Amino acid sequence: VFETSKASQPPPEVANSEESDEFFELTPGDYYHLMATKKESKYLKTRKIREAEEAARRTKMTKAVIRVRFPDDHTLEAVFHPSEPVQRVFDLLSKVLTRPELPYYLYTSPPKKQIKDASQNFFAAGFVPGAVVYFSYDLPKEDGAHSGAFLLEDVMSLKGLDLVPEPTKEPTQPPSEGVTAGRPPVVQERKAAEKKVIKPKWLKM
Repeated sequence: VFETSKASQPPPEVANSEESDEFFELTPGDYYHLMATKKESKYLKTRKIREAEEAARRTKMTKAVIRVRFPDDHTLEAVFHPSEPVQRVFDLLSKVLTRPELPYYLYTSPPKKQIKDASQNFFAAGFVPGAVVYFSYDLPKEDGAHSGAFLLEDVMSLKGLDLVPEPTKEPTQPPSEGVTAGRPPVVQERKAAEKKVIKPKWLKM
């Protein structure tokens, strides 16, 4: 809704002024701003491509082969899933070491770098598709812990075999009442039926 008298008034004349040539000239500040914007856009695009390639590579990696090398030149090899935490290696060692109560640490080399963050997964730690880590007791060499066998005899007997740790088992729920597992009664009924089959007297073989 509007008033006719006001709407019929001619619009005010726009000043016919043109910008000077200096307005269209590219200053050094404008140039650096454009270059910075272009560089940032290129960086963002490169990062997205890199993230997409990384995600595609992760889907192809299905296992992490970890080799733990001991001072006595024995190597323990185990296979894990890339999404599992590095803590799984420490959990495995606690079951196969001859003296799991002694303090120890794992490290990569070269350069020597102790593994301290065991919460990160194998992919984040750079241990995919495989890695070699080194074992060492966190004790002075004069203590004598570095001498003798590091692995249990049962584990040493598995030379040449790959060790695959068992996945964490979820507790199974007991079957509900009234539900029978398997079909043993059916088998028993069939056996009973087979026993009841009697050869007729008139049948001659």
